[in-house]
Amino acid sequence: MRDHAVVVAARRTPIGTRSRALAAHGVEQLAAPVLRAAVHEASAALGTEPVIADVVLGNCLGPGGNPARVAALAAGLGVNVPAETVDRQCGSGLAAVIDAARAIEAGDERAFLAGGVESASTAPRRFRDGVPYDRAPFTPDGWPDPDMPRAADALAAADGIGRSRQDAHAARSHRRAHAAQGAGRFDAELVPVGGVTADDSLRASAPSFGRLPPLFPGGTLTAGTSTRISDGAAALLLVPQCARGRAPGLAIRSHAVVGCDPALPGIGAAPAVDAALVSASLGLEDLTAIEIVEAFAAQSLAVLDRVGLAEDDPRVCADGGALALGHPWGASGAVAMVRLFSRLIRGAAPAGSLGVAAASIGGGMGIAAVVEVIR
Repeated sequence: MRDHAVVVAARRTPIGTRSRALAAHGVEQLAAPVLRAAVHEASAALGTEPVIADVVLGNCLGPGGNPARVAALAAGLGVNVPAETVDRQCGSGLAAVIDAARAIEAGDERAFLAGGVESASTAPRRFRDGVPYDRAPFTPDGWPDPDMPRAADALAAADGIGRSRQDAHAARSHRRAHAAQGAGRFDAELVPVGGVTADDSLRASAPSFGRLPPLFPGGTLTAGTSTRISDGAAALLLVPQCARGRAPGLAIRSHAVVGCDPALPGIGAAPAVDAALVSASLGLEDLTAIEIVEAFAAQSLAVLDRVGLAEDDPRVCADGGALALGHPWGASGAVAMVRLFSRLIRGAAPAGSLGVAAASIGGGMGIAAVVEVIR
């Protein structure tokens, strides 16, 4: 029987809106502190410093040159610790965690550091044939390749998700995140960077959402119902279940990566959640905590509708999601896993409690992982 990978430490930086609080920090300056913090937290939980087999970090628009390796060296992990960088766009951070879990499931008995990092503020400008571009194509010529905001707006129209429903969903995310921040529920997971100690985009309420103009003529998407492009990093330390000792953690029960229509990239999380739950022989009713990356209110609602969850289900992003906190692309999937760790392990959920983290991915994909509390 295969050994499950267990997350025994989980930390993240504050999330900073692009060009604001964390704008002066490159990817290695964001990732190195959370890597160190995750090792320190794991060492305390395990009673010994773990031997790191590899560092796996998601990143989308970084400087190239294997940012994970640069960050590992900057973190002081030593020249003998290798590293790799994963690009699965908005699912990169969660993909990195799953890749680490797969290595442990395959028999590696060492620890892995996995997560993601994005510095949108310092991402290099890219050129093709002398012309600058914001992102590379997600599909080949002749295939649909919508920009994410236009794809979300089109999805809202296709699914009949109106403006008021989107405004309410975004406002709910902000209220929940602001309440969590005020109650200190983010404190234990945060690693300060350059004097920045808190997420910089939370609002106690969103009275102006309804007055914001649509981003596109005739559309319903607004700046208030779109997540902010952000800077941030997250790291988790995984060990084989047999090596965790008495340390509580999240055992990764199952995971799934799926493809979907690239014309509707926002729905990818839905079939990924379904596939991961089927793999674990579970249903939605079995879950205690659910974290789905909220790129846009319309996209988030479309996923919830397809999965069969109510938009105000208290299990879903209970402390707010990316609509409130921001969306550091390569890190967001790992942030979702950090949030599950805080909600279930730091929140003292009983052994056997279950959660799922998921994200939709540009180009038409989805990713999800099911976790179980072990104590």
